[in-house]
Amino acid sequence: MPIPERRAREVAKVLTEALPYIREFQGCTLVIKCGGNAMANEHLKHGFARDVALMKLVGMNPVVIHGGGPQIGELLTRLDIPTRFVDGMRVTDAATMDVVEMVLGGLVNQEIVALLNGQGGRAVGLTGKDGGLIRARKLNKLKPPRSGAPPELDIGQVGEVQSVNADVLHTLTQAGFIPVIAPIGVGAEGESYNINADLVADAVARALGAQKLVLLTNTPGILDDNGATLASLTAAEARQLIRRGVLTGGALPKVQCALSAVAGGVGSAQIIDGTAPHALLLEIFTDTGVGTKIMQSEA
Repeated sequence: MPIPERRAREVAKVLTEALPYIREFQGCTLVIKCGGNAMANEHLKHGFARDVALMKLVGMNPVVIHGGGPQIGELLTRLDIPTRFVDGMRVTDAATMDVVEMVLGGLVNQEIVALLNGQGGRAVGLTGKDGGLIRARKLNKLKPPRSGAPPELDIGQVGEVQSVNADVLHTLTQAGFIPVIAPIGVGAEGESYNINADLVADAVARALGAQKLVLLTNTPGILDDNGATLASLTAAEARQLIRRGVLTGGALPKVQCALSAVAGGVGSAQIIDGTAPHALLLEIFTDTGVGTKIMQSEA
């Protein structure tokens, strides 16, 4: 059935607008972090898989890092394993770490891989333990200073990234694969660490010298004092918003992740609403983009 003329013009406009961005990012690495909340929505996760598969098809090198907090929480509840958080970080004892590995390295990771492969991509699932991809060390949470109190709080097998073996990812992307990474690191003695997915995305983007880091969130981007989305920020402007207290709550760690990435050589970091259909394609392939773009300095 022929496409109506008006619809045909719209399609042609979209393709024309996308062409320079396809050229710009061809052969470039784009690191994409998606949260566990997005993977709980059937429509969103299938749309995400189509978008990433298309990016690979037109010559980009997407690398996906995923979370899975809601899924971990659900399984812990079913297994009657208590959960405790300290400043937003899940205290991870041995039993909790077993669940984290099952959910992140198994359930969520393999679902994303299957979705991407179902859309024509060639996805490979990894944790940081594969090929020594993510070397980690234990993260000890500092307590507020008090007389006589120990300076650190033990939050279990929660880790921070020590190094990323970029060769593993270069090998996969150059062979045409889409790496899908669960944020689990490996310690010096082979022990597992539960790492915040934003921290892993930042470290991977810096290790790969990515052109862009995209953080999919459940907000439209960074909002100003009036609640309007800021289209772009330099690192200095973002730090000023932090000092003024404009950035608080869940927005703050996202911006800190973006600042770390651009300071480490990533071309730009974008904070976008992952609950909006095809937000990823709108960010990459359109003139206006979506969400908030953070750069080290003015372009």
